[in-house]
Amino acid sequence: MPKMKTKSSAKKRFRVRPGGTVKRAQAFKRHILTKKSTKNKRHLRGSVAVHGADMGSIAQMLPGAGL
Repeated sequence: MPKMKTKSSAKKRFRVRPGGTVKRAQAFKRHILTKKSTKNKRHLRGSVAVHGADMGSIAQMLPGAGL
Protein backbone atom coordinates (compact mmCIF):
# COMPACT_ATOMS: atom_id res chain seq x y z
CA MET A 1 0.00 0.00 0.00
CA PRO A 2 1.29 3.48 -0.76
CA LYS A 3 1.60 6.00 2.01
CA MET A 4 -1.21 8.49 2.59
CA LYS A 5 0.05 11.96 1.77
CA THR A 6 -0.78 15.11 3.70
CA LYS A 7 -2.34 17.92 1.66
CA SER A 8 0.37 20.55 1.22
CA SER A 9 -2.13 23.40 1.57
CA ALA A 10 -3.42 22.00 4.86
CA LYS A 11 -0.01 21.57 6.45
CA LYS A 12 0.73 25.23 5.70
CA ARG A 13 -2.57 26.48 7.14
CA PHE A 14 -3.27 24.33 10.21
CA ARG A 15 -1.39 23.25 13.34
CA VAL A 16 -2.60 20.51 15.67
CA ARG A 17 -2.45 21.48 19.34
CA PRO A 18 -1.48 18.93 22.01
CA GLY A 19 -5.07 18.67 23.22
CA GLY A 20 -6.28 17.59 19.80
CA THR A 21 -7.77 20.89 18.67
CA VAL A 22 -6.58 22.47 15.45
CA LYS A 23 -5.63 26.13 15.22
CA ARG A 24 -5.96 28.30 12.16
CA ALA A 25 -5.35 31.91 11.19
CA GLN A 26 -8.18 34.42 10.86
CA ALA A 27 -9.50 35.16 7.37
CA PHE A 28 -10.06 38.60 5.79
CA LYS A 29 -6.69 40.05 6.90
CA ARG A 30 -4.66 39.75 3.66
CA HIS A 31 -5.58 42.68 1.42
CA ILE A 32 -8.06 45.56 0.97
CA LEU A 33 -7.23 46.65 4.51
CA THR A 34 -7.74 50.37 3.97
CA LYS A 35 -11.53 50.17 4.11
CA LYS A 36 -11.50 47.99 7.23
CA SER A 37 -11.54 49.70 10.59
CA THR A 38 -8.65 49.48 13.03
CA LYS A 39 -10.90 47.70 15.51
CA ASN A 40 -11.87 45.12 12.91
CA LYS A 41 -8.24 44.47 11.94
CA ARG A 42 -7.24 44.20 15.59
CA HIS A 43 -9.88 41.53 16.21
CA LEU A 44 -8.61 39.55 13.23
CA ARG A 45 -5.15 39.13 14.81
CA GLY A 46 -4.03 35.88 16.35
CA SER A 47 -5.30 32.38 15.83
CA VAL A 48 -8.55 30.60 16.56
CA ALA A 49 -9.61 26.96 16.78
CA VAL A 50 -11.19 25.14 13.86
CA HIS A 51 -14.94 24.58 14.34
CA GLY A 52 -16.03 21.07 15.22
CA ALA A 53 -18.15 20.74 12.08
CA ASP A 54 -15.01 21.13 9.95
CA MET A 55 -12.84 18.66 11.87
CA GLY A 56 -13.80 15.73 9.62
CA SER A 57 -12.43 17.38 6.50
CA ILE A 58 -9.33 18.53 8.39
CA ALA A 59 -8.70 14.97 9.56
CA GLN A 60 -8.88 13.75 5.96
CA MET A 61 -6.39 16.37 4.81
CA LEU A 62 -3.97 15.61 7.70
CA PRO A 63 -3.95 11.81 7.92
CA GLY A 64 -0.79 11.59 10.04
CA ALA A 65 -1.97 14.02 12.69
CA GLY A 66 -4.00 11.47 14.64
CA LEU A 67 -7.28 13.38 14.67
